Amino acid sequence: MSNFDFQKLIRPHLKDFQAYSSARSEFRGKADIFLDANENPYQSVGGGYFNRYPDSSNIEIRTKIAAHRKVEPNQVTVGNGSDEIIDLLFRAFCEPKEDKILICPPTYPMFKTSAILNNVGTTEVLLTPNFQLDTPNILNAIDDKTKIIFLNSPNNPTGNLLNSDDIKKILNSFNGLVVLDEAYIDFADSNSWVSQLDNYPNLFIIQTMSKAWGMAGLRLGLGFGSSDIIDILQKIKPPYNINSVSINWALKAFDLIGEKYQMVELIRSERIKLSSLLNTLPYVKKVYDSDSNFVLVKVTEPDRLYNFLLEKGIVVRNRNKLPLCEGCLRICVGNSDENKALAKALKAFE
Repeated sequence: MSNFDFQKLIRPHLKDFQAYSSARSEFRGKADIFLDANENPYQSVGGGYFNRYPDSSNIEIRTKIAAHRKVEPNQVTVGNGSDEIIDLLFRAFCEPKEDKILICPPTYPMFKTSAILNNVGTTEVLLTPNFQLDTPNILNAIDDKTKIIFLNSPNNPTGNLLNSDDIKKILNSFNGLVVLDEAYIDFADSNSWVSQLDNYPNLFIIQTMSKAWGMAGLRLGLGFGSSDIIDILQKIKPPYNINSVSINWALKAFDLIGEKYQMVELIRSERIKLSSLLNTLPYVKKVYDSDSNFVLVKVTEPDRLYNFLLEKGIVVRNRNKLPLCEGCLRICVGNSDENKALAKALKAFE
């Protein structure tokens, strides 16, 4: 077990930080007339009742999420997409120009982008050739300025789960925060690490409503951690970071959770079909196993195939220039009709 000390992790000037107190957060109880927040008292332009600010604590949706993942509401935060949560972690725990993070390319690029925006250094330790953690080199790369290790499982863009024993070793050896991005966990044959929160006080997990829930346009990211970590993120986040439309749709989604499971199974089924098709094509060198809603495939001429698909009106992601992904395209699993159109185009490529 690591000697994780939350008080040593948090930026000093935030230890006694008092969060911005919005008008609505100061009110407790029931009322019929609200004249405290300088809101427009009339129905919104074009219809709809969006003239009132949402609950700044987001407690209703946090409670729903907590029940779904079998944790407590004080172990959950929500952000305007996962990217806001990533940014908040930097603001809470990384001192600009002094502290560092560690990432394992190829991985989700927003980890490094957010580090640059927050003027925080980045140490990079490549994944192994089979896209797993190079644990000995990761532990050797850590120094007293390393505050956060960002991991991605299932990993983007490779699609695979990271080995759980490697993750445990890092959690047990590192005195900083280990952030595990599980954006694609619902597509994998594995349980979320959310169930391990009480065992690892230095573990923080990011999930999203964008992928399995089909709600990318609503921008709702989910963060799970100890109550200490969640408390500081709740304090420093913008007071109304989640809009009323996103909250209401997400609440509805949790009441219709069977639809989510059906979508996930459809995507997993289509993923199998897509992988099988790719394995029959003469220019395909390797189709990597996937635990996500996309497939990474190595081909003989990635740039030419990418442009060919564009000409057919099909956009995939060219990952050819990423380390360990030379020659690779990342193809998201579409619906049945989209995948049939993709299959037709792939078969026509010469």
